[in-house]
Amino acid sequence: MAMIAMILMVIGVFFFAMGTLGLWRFPDVYSRAHASTKCDTLGGGLILLALALKMGFTPAAFKFIVIVLLLWITNATAAHTIGRSAYKNKYPMREGSFTWKYQGGDEQ
Repeated sequence: MAMIAMILMVIGVFFFAMGTLGLWRFPDVYSRAHASTKCDTLGGGLILLALALKMGFTPAAFKFIVIVLLLWITNATAAHTIGRSAYKNKYPMREGSFTWKYQGGDEQ
C-alpha cells in the first residue's frame, strides 16, 4: 500500500510541475486555464488520494477523499467560468489558434 501511495504521490507532483510549466509557457488565458485545472485536478487529487491510502481507514482519510471530490467539481466549474468570461469579453486568443464561431440558428 505504501508503494502505491508513493507512486500516486510522484505522479501528482509531476502533474503539478507540468501545470506550473504550462502556466508559465502558454500564451493566452484559455490555454493557461487548461494547464491550471490539470495541475489542480490531477496533481492535487492524486496527492490527496495517496495521503488517504497512506493513512488507512481514518476520519482524516475520509476528509481527503471528500476534498478530492470537491476539487474535481470546482476546478472544472472555475475553468469553464474563466474561459467563458474571457470569451464574452473578447479576450484575444493567440494568433493561429483555432477559432470557432457560433452561427446561431436551430440545428437539429
